[in-house]
Amino acid sequence: MTTSPTTHATASRTTAPRNGGRAFDEAPRSWWSRHQRVLAPYIFISPFYVLYGLFMAVPVLVGLWLSCTEWAGLGAPRWVGLRNYRDLLTDHSFWTSVGNTTLYMVFTLCVVVPAALLIAQALNARGLRGRDLFRLAYFMPVVISPIVITLLFGLFFDNEFGLINAVGQALFGFGGIDWLGSPGWARVAVVVLVLWRWTGYLTIFFLAGLQSVPRELYEAAAIDGAGPVRRFRDVTLPALRPVTAFVAVTVLVNTAQIFDEPFLLTQGGPGESTLSVAMFIFRAGFQRQQLGYAAAAGVLLFVAVFLLGQFAMRALGVGKDKR
Repeated sequence: MTTSPTTHATASRTTAPRNGGRAFDEAPRSWWSRHQRVLAPYIFISPFYVLYGLFMAVPVLVGLWLSCTEWAGLGAPRWVGLRNYRDLLTDHSFWTSVGNTTLYMVFTLCVVVPAALLIAQALNARGLRGRDLFRLAYFMPVVISPIVITLLFGLFFDNEFGLINAVGQALFGFGGIDWLGSPGWARVAVVVLVLWRWTGYLTIFFLAGLQSVPRELYEAAAIDGAGPVRRFRDVTLPALRPVTAFVAVTVLVNTAQIFDEPFLLTQGGPGESTLSVAMFIFRAGFQRQQLGYAAAAGVLLFVAVFLLGQFAMRALGVGKDKR
């Protein structure tokens, strides 16, 4: 029986050992070696997800569960369902805090933000001497200790020995105002503290935005005959639209959670005239030991802040890629 040369060549190629003449069976690859390239990036970023889960997701879920319970901090929580939310809807103190917080938000958005923009515009003027000193002076309230702020404004608004009443008596001759003892004037004192403390902080954002506006735009507008007001309206405001939107959203979200100013200055009083939602949660949880009730108010605040932030972002166009 004869065999063709082609058959011998094919058989030799089929049975020829690989790897320098050594024939071996490749060992099966492990599961990790097969998926290493895909899983490696997720392992490197896994610390973020672990920390996010421990300090964000888990507390939120625990808060949701706790809001449906009655718990004083000791013993086992007792499940009450949606009773805490139902009680909040009929709680006069809660709605008072909502009204006060809304007042702080409107004031901050309508007064503090425009004031910060005007101050930034002044600090960005050419030829201004001592610019760094002015920037430091406006930003100083942000880094001052809250204890110092309390003592400072306590001296300003004191009924008998306050600086504001003394100046008013000396210059205008009117009697002293009970700034911290009258509900209406106490709200004014809180919003003045908000104005003093946060205007400089917002000024930094606007100043950074103004410094990124090309000078050529102002020069072209001046050549066209535009005055300072028109240049501000037609050049500055459109150029600062992204910064303004970011500042407005940040202010709305942060002011909805305002706590330091009314707590330090008036303790929410007199009565509940300056009580904020965050202070209401603090009182319910740590003064009355109604942790489930406080958790329910916190959940409502979280939902309100989230919806408010989403609405403001959509209304102001934050994050939209305009081409």
